[in-house]
Amino acid sequence: MRARSARKSRRAADLAARLFLAFALLALLLLGLLPNLGWYRTETVLSGSMKPYFNPGDIVVVTPEPTRDVRVGQVISFHIPVGDHHVQSHRVIAVVRGGDSPLVRTKGDANAAPDPWTARLNAGTAWQVRAVVPKAGWAIVWLRTPAIRRFAIFVVPLLLAIFGLLRIWRAPGRDEEEVPDAPSRPAPLV
Repeated sequence: MRARSARKSRRAADLAARLFLAFALLALLLLGLLPNLGWYRTETVLSGSMKPYFNPGDIVVVTPEPTRDVRVGQVISFHIPVGDHHVQSHRVIAVVRGGDSPLVRTKGDANAAPDPWTARLNAGTAWQVRAVVPKAGWAIVWLRTPAIRRFAIFVVPLLLAIFGLLRIWRAPGRDEEEVPDAPSRPAPLV
């Protein structure tokens, strides 16, 4: 009875580990590899300037598009031309000058006034917001807090090392002891 329960527990743990691995590989593919190939990017929304289109804690998926195709009404992600040059996603309200390096005026949907600059879109590629994944960015916002970052950098590796050493040093339990193999029989000749 105990052996059967132990086998079921091991199978459940094995299934959980396989599902976790599959999820981790899928996340690596979708969030780590494909965006680096230039097909799309994901960005975490940190402000409420585009409510109700998207909110803080949402993730937006942006895809490349030629800058000459940027038009009024699109929501694009770009580096603002002032201050720290952070990435901002706002709606295009005017194309001041078109071409391969257009000048655009932008505004957040929730803001009363347009942005106080005219942005130049360089490099021949603009990034248009194509999809919004609600609340998916809260984990990223939470992980960016200093306390969580320190915990992830120092405590998690330490705990993994301790658990690894304990697993090496601990004596095998009853269910882990080697069971002698059944005597093998030669295969019949046909």
